[in-house]
Amino acid sequence: MNAGEGAPASRNRRVATATCLGLVLTAAAAYWYWAQGPAPASARPPARAAVPVSIAVADRQDVPIYLTGLGTVQASFTIGIHSQVDGKLQEVLFTEGQQVKKGDVLAKIDPRLFQAALDQAKAKKAQDVAQFTSASKDLERSNTLVKSNITSQQIVDQQQGKVDQLRAMIDADEAMIQTAQTNLEYTTITAPNDGRMGVRLVDPGNIVHVNDRGSIATLVLTRPSAVVFTLPARALDDIRAAMARGPVEVTAFDQDNRHALATGTLLLVDNTIDQATATIRLKAMFPNEDDKLWPGEFVNARVLLETHSNAVVVPSAAVQLGPEGLFVWTVTANSRAEPRPIRSGPVLPKNTIRCGFAL
Repeated sequence: MNAGEGAPASRNRRVATATCLGLVLTAAAAYWYWAQGPAPASARPPARAAVPVSIAVADRQDVPIYLTGLGTVQASFTIGIHSQVDGKLQEVLFTEGQQVKKGDVLAKIDPRLFQAALDQAKAKKAQDVAQFTSASKDLERSNTLVKSNITSQQIVDQQQGKVDQLRAMIDADEAMIQTAQTNLEYTTITAPNDGRMGVRLVDPGNIVHVNDRGSIATLVLTRPSAVVFTLPARALDDIRAAMARGPVEVTAFDQDNRHALATGTLLLVDNTIDQATATIRLKAMFPNEDDKLWPGEFVNARVLLETHSNAVVVPSAAVQLGPEGLFVWTVTANSRAEPRPIRSGPVLPKNTIRCGFAL
């Protein structure tokens, strides 16, 4: 046998050996599976549990559209009570926190020096009036004598000048009397407006001056009160459109945005936009008869722009975000759930969201 004849025979033997080995392994695996028997029930993967779901019915209702901004309460008037004359603070006649009326006496400055100045001005006027009367009589006599050529016209002219001078001095005396009278009246400090008094900052016995930076106390008028707040500048057109339709309602909420404090009306929109923050300031007025708004308090101002009538609302939890936008799962007539795209609107206070089903 030559080399060419031996090669095919060797290759056939290798193929036969591999085939036999494969049959043996297959038989061994079948025997092992038969020996193990069926798998116990506990080893089987558990069936997927059903996922509980809740169903809510879409409703139709009137949906108000709001904008909310952070604001600060301001009093209608804030007036620092100062003395308009220098002197010793003699009395303080108001109680801290007291509601006062316009014209109520709040404090008194020692009036003695100002009373003396007034008396002096009145005495000076009386003196000048007496001199004026005497000079007027001398002028009459001089006019009579000049007609008889007993005196010269020069003397008459001098006498006329003296009378005119005394008349001017009397006018100056009258002005001094008015000044002294006003200063004396300033020693009684009265309320320039209705309002509530604040903390007393100067006690009786201290010397007060006209140019003092600090005030004796502060008077604020809180009925009505204002709220100054900011909104994004992009809302300007919507706000102006709402104001063109009529009065715009504004509700002030506490800092937690849970409790409504007062309801008022939007007064104005500031005439410029803050370019640094891209916001615009607004001011609303509130009657504040119950004093729930306090000057300096931070509140949330909610502006009612408009109301959408008969809008579809669903719970916010039902709105999902998918690759093509927002959608909700809807239940069909055969109790199957199907996704349905929606157009969403603003979130309402009661955890619902306005939406319209897309076609």
